[in-house]
Amino acid sequence: MAIKARYFIAIIPPSPYFEQASGLKNYFRDVYKSKAALNSPPHITLHMPFEWRSDREESLIESLEKFSSIKKTINVTFENFNCFEPRVIFIQAVFSKELNELQRALRQFCKMELGLFNADYKDLPFHPHITLAYRDLKKLEFAKAWEEFKEKKFEGSFIASHLCLLRHEEGKWIVRREFVLGIGH
Repeated sequence: MAIKARYFIAIIPPSPYFEQASGLKNYFRDVYKSKAALNSPPHITLHMPFEWRSDREESLIESLEKFSSIKKTINVTFENFNCFEPRVIFIQAVFSKELNELQRALRQFCKMELGLFNADYKDLPFHPHITLAYRDLKKLEFAKAWEEFKEKKFEGSFIASHLCLLRHEEGKWIVRREFVLGIGH
């Protein structure tokens, strides 16, 4: 029987946003005892976790290379913090037509080419963000943390030039491959 691994597809921000988000994740661990977000690098999820046979990983990579090569780089902008009550606090990525189109195209590609049908979380619309604290953030700590972060500023933008395939290994999400956007253009 083939072994299945868990994967997801995301945009990982470059410096200095990667380091800033990592620092904030560590802050939530130290101050609010929420460390679950540290199990993955800072990222904007484009396709939710899915299972794939690990012996077929190379075909998954080839398919994602094909997809990425025909997609253009996009601008990603951050604007402050937001939350999903009662446990999640995140850096808000601005919803843009380009980012939404990339996510929608990836979801459609994965459905048609790879047979993946779980691109959405409980049929919620795409809401781009970088999670700083979530499932292990206690409700009381969430209230304190949100009081601290709801008025704080976080701004910046970058050109997303890569998609990343992450794989779950020994309790952490590890980048398995980066795919350059737009090399086929």
